[in-house]
Amino acid sequence: MISWFEAIVLGIVQGLTEFLPISSSAHLLVVSQLFGWEDPGAAFTAVSQIGTETAVIIYFRKDIWRIIATWTRSLGDKSLRSSIDARMGWYVIIGTIPIGLLGFVFQEQIETVARNLWLTASMLIGFGILLGLADRLGKKIRPIEKLNARDGILFGLGQAMALIPGVSRSGATITMGLTLGYNREAATRYAFLLAIPAVLASGFFEALKIGDGPAPEWGPTILATVIAFIIGYLVISWLIRYISTNSFMPFVWYRIALGIGIMILLGLGVLTA
Repeated sequence: MISWFEAIVLGIVQGLTEFLPISSSAHLLVVSQLFGWEDPGAAFTAVSQIGTETAVIIYFRKDIWRIIATWTRSLGDKSLRSSIDARMGWYVIIGTIPIGLLGFVFQEQIETVARNLWLTASMLIGFGILLGLADRLGKKIRPIEKLNARDGILFGLGQAMALIPGVSRSGATITMGLTLGYNREAATRYAFLLAIPAVLASGFFEALKIGDGPAPEWGPTILATVIAFIIGYLVISWLIRYISTNSFMPFVWYRIALGIGIMILLGLGVLTA
């Protein structure tokens, strides 16, 4: 059972780390162990992510409304189908398919064996290096208007890797975007938009488990979700401004250092896999 204090701390951690390419699930696992708390579980993580995704919806509300409106109208008006907003509607749909399929097929493994800190630390380091390489070597010249169906699926495959704790949803998706030559802002914006249906669907599905057996209770989970929303909104606003003039390298070095630190603590017995 999760306490109110745990909910506050974990809500803060979720809000701070969900949108940065450093893996919120990894931080939730490590913080819980360091405080001597039980693993909050995939259900708590998924539901608290609803708070951060609500922050995305509000921050990008104008873009989302424009995309939905144009996509809906384009179903009957062929002249609108070539616009980026109409196409974006389809790209978000097809980009969500990989994580939906893999999440369904590997649900049991995601909630059990995948939540291993050795694996988490390895993913932090490995995908941190991949992010650094993509940021250094990617052309970073393609705007979001150049997005196409093939790239939408590839972005989706990148996002699906985040089913493994330590990968980072935004980190994997942004890495794929940079590898495909998109600029930092385009890769980041699409990563945020692409995450909305997947995270909300996962969160509402997992919400059915709240109060069932060892799953966290409604009260603390809702509190964590609200806190994650407030902090998450502030983080989005900062990150969008930051990447316009800066690289992702600070996050790369942080991921590597955190991964190594986790491995050291595991080796010393301070943390358990």
